[in-house]
Amino acid sequence: MASPTTAVRRIRRHAGEAVFLRVAGPDGARNRERIHSTPGPRWFAPDRPVRRVHGDASMFVGGLAALLLQSLHPVAMAAVAAHSGYRGDLWGRLQRTSTFLAVTTFGTSADAEAAVARVREVHSRVRGRTADGVPYRADDPELLAWVHIAEADCFLRAHQRYGRHPLDPAGCDAYLADTARVARALGADRPPEDMRELASRMARFRPCLRPTAASRDTARFLLTDPPLPGAARLPYALLAAAAVDLLPPWARAAVAGGSGSAAERLPGPAARAGGHAVTRAIRWALPPAPPPSPRG
Repeated sequence: MASPTTAVRRIRRHAGEAVFLRVAGPDGARNRERIHSTPGPRWFAPDRPVRRVHGDASMFVGGLAALLLQSLHPVAMAAVAAHSGYRGDLWGRLQRTSTFLAVTTFGTSADAEAAVARVREVHSRVRGRTADGVPYRADDPELLAWVHIAEADCFLRAHQRYGRHPLDPAGCDAYLADTARVARALGADRPPEDMRELASRMARFRPCLRPTAASRDTARFLLTDPPLPGAARLPYALLAAAAVDLLPPWARAAVAGGSGSAAERLPGPAARAGGHAVTRAIRWALPPAPPPSPRG
């Protein structure tokens, strides 16, 4: 008969493997080893804030919040709905995004540059028109700026609320300067490099952000009907409630009514308590990253 300690270790291992498989995909372990252990120069030194933020379990809340916030840009949402296949391949999209973040944050400069080149090549082929006839292209610097701003804002908000080691004001500015490097490489227009610029750019986008039929459909899918087994539904509901609560009030109001989910109705203190519980559980379950290459 296994000892209680052995049983807890087994539960932790199985839970960590299940979460990691969802987020990183079947090639996740191999990719993780390559990203962290391949020798060579990196875009970001080990002490840079981007490594602290992107390596923390708070990214689970920030990532979902970013998807909800991004969906409020009608043109960006039209492109996602028409080309990403997020409904049929939600986990594949998540895995590709998480791998891109890991490579550009922790990988060698050569691998980061190759990852950016692949994304730019995909973006170059995405063209279309919204239901209102507005043309779009995925490599539009303004659209890329919006996607980046929504991610940077939500990732940072989540880290400051749920991260193990929140950043001080200088660290927040440094995080934005770090992420701006990746955004510029992708072709984004003037990504913000400090908190003042982030607030200014968000205010400039605000007039064109609104709920649409596509954003409401996205909210319903993400908040009420994600493709998850029954055992994962409660933790995901806590994560979803924390993500909705993380949004700025105007964005929370725009998302509200899109899904009718419990995540929208849970009071702020309860949502934050659930967010802390689920991020701590994920942090406990996930194995630590491999040590970096000594010549990295």
